[in-house]
Amino acid sequence: MSQASEKSVIISGVGSYTPSKILTNDDLSKIVETSDEWIRTRTGIRERRIAGENETTSDMASAAASEAIKNAGLKPSDIELIIVGTVTPDMRFPNTACFIQRKLGIGKVPAFDVEAACSGFLYTVEIARSLMLTSGYKHALVIGAEKLSKITNWEDRTTCVLFGDGAGAVVLSLVDEPRVGILQSLMGADGNESDILCVPENEQSGTAAVEKIERALHKIHMQGNQVFKIAVRVMCQSAVDILEKANISAEDISLVIPHQANNRIIEALSQRLGIGMDRFKINLDRYGNTSAASIPIALDEAYRNGRIKSGDTILMVAFGGGLTWAAMVIKWQ
Repeated sequence: MSQASEKSVIISGVGSYTPSKILTNDDLSKIVETSDEWIRTRTGIRERRIAGENETTSDMASAAASEAIKNAGLKPSDIELIIVGTVTPDMRFPNTACFIQRKLGIGKVPAFDVEAACSGFLYTVEIARSLMLTSGYKHALVIGAEKLSKITNWEDRTTCVLFGDGAGAVVLSLVDEPRVGILQSLMGADGNESDILCVPENEQSGTAAVEKIERALHKIHMQGNQVFKIAVRVMCQSAVDILEKANISAEDISLVIPHQANNRIIEALSQRLGIGMDRFKINLDRYGNTSAASIPIALDEAYRNGRIKSGDTILMVAFGGGLTWAAMVIKWQ
């Protein structure tokens, strides 16, 4: 136990990728009955990125992962574990991580996906950290990647304005130093609320294919008001709980990287924690909600823009369909 307690898992590399195609609010107003003002005032989103027709989740994930590996000063052959958070895999199986393994030329290491919706990245980071501390993996590749455009109902103005595509990745490394890197994390879920944000197709296995299409059962369905209320509650509570668990005060937090879903949720979190919005990383205005890719894309941007420095304490917090939630405190190396 003493040996394990002296080790930590740090983020040694970051990377991200977003498609080149930009879909603005004005573009959407030509597809559904909406407007730039309506979208911005309710969500804070101005535009989002949309993957190409032949661009897969694993393509985007591989691009982000390649950047993270380079940023860590490593080679693909150094990676000993791959975990991907996604709700939009290339195929039902094999898992997306295996496609990334092949595309990057990574060796025959464990590779699998985790599905926790928008909380998926933080879930995958904690799973990787636990495996590294118990099994001794030195370097793990953790990715959040989504092609949400393929499960978005472009005829539903209440949901199609929210989502975008992209990928973010980190390399986690095991170090012989205590109290650095990932300090604390928590995860939770409430399956009683599973129906308010879902893609219901698989629950309707007896439904005829034509009816599935007509009812868009293969697309995202969301009860927006309920999701908003619960999101505010669980985001705020999990943030408070993780700070208490880590024995860290809000004043000690250098930067908050929240799931990028809605500006009003982030503002509520800012008020609850007493942390000014100037200490939040927000990019949802440019990318919308990219689910599991949301936090790692923002993390990569914050690092590359100089908002994260050695010794900084970072809070990351997310919620997603399930309903799931997660929070994490990191001391940057």
